[in-house]
Amino acid sequence: MSLLGLGEYLVKAHHFLDEMRKAINTEKHILENTKRVGNLTELQCITYLYSLGYSISIPYGNADKYDIILDANNHLYKVQIKHAKEYFDKSDGELAYIKINCTWQSHNTNGYKRTKYVAENIDYFATYYKDKCYLIPVSECSTEKILRIKPSKNYQIQKVSMLEDYEAEKILKLSS
Repeated sequence: MSLLGLGEYLVKAHHFLDEMRKAINTEKHILENTKRVGNLTELQCITYLYSLGYSISIPYGNADKYDIILDANNHLYKVQIKHAKEYFDKSDGELAYIKINCTWQSHNTNGYKRTKYVAENIDYFATYYKDKCYLIPVSECSTEKILRIKPSKNYQIQKVSMLEDYEAEKILKLSS
């Protein structure tokens, strides 16, 4: 398949996935299986970034800490894609923020172990939310990252990350 054909396929896949989500009218059906959730988020991010004109490479196998290589502005970026979970304000029920898990899990004979991603592993986390892809530098993350949709109740602004500041277009423009 040519790159042009692949691009057309990815754009169609993006539209199909959006229509599927709308038809279900809720993500509960998809969210029952975490592997499907992760796969859907990966496809959405890949399609979105590709539609912006960036090249995407997918590593062979499942041994790397990153999901894709993003070729943007003459740089190659290792990107780990994570599903974002919504959190609502308890007092008014409004959507307050989304959160992504910034760890990976491994296991051996002693059990499971959670490990934080570091700059040696990846450059960015990506997530897809409300028809947009967001890129978060790994250097800004600990074991999780909260991206606020509305300001905090105490109006704290230092060390608060607003979702709109991490739109893929903005982040990639800054990195050029």
